[in-house]
Amino acid sequence: MKKDTKTKGEKITIQPLGDRVVVRPEDSADEKSPSGIIIPDTARKEKPERGIVVAIGPGKRGDDNELIPVSVKVGDTVMFSKYGFDEVKIDDKDYYIVAESNILAIIK
Repeated sequence: MKKDTKTKGEKITIQPLGDRVVVRPEDSADEKSPSGIIIPDTARKEKPERGIVVAIGPGKRGDDNELIPVSVKVGDTVMFSKYGFDEVKIDDKDYYIVAESNILAIIK
């Protein structure tokens, strides 16, 4: 079953399984160094570590086969492990599929 999710005018048709979460990486605009030099996105080699949740799975099953729901919700801004995700491209946009255990924090 596919799920349509809207986040700020964005429509994505994907339903992650288990405790997986689909995250749209934060837009990484050009940054300035402390001395005022503009560092373009193409010069940075680090992958984003934060993004916005656009879809969530139903959760995972515990030892007693009870469903444990995912702790984040669509629209949350989250911080996740730098290399703890799978990159996917949907409708020419990049998304990350992240296991809930690789989400470090919700940014408020």
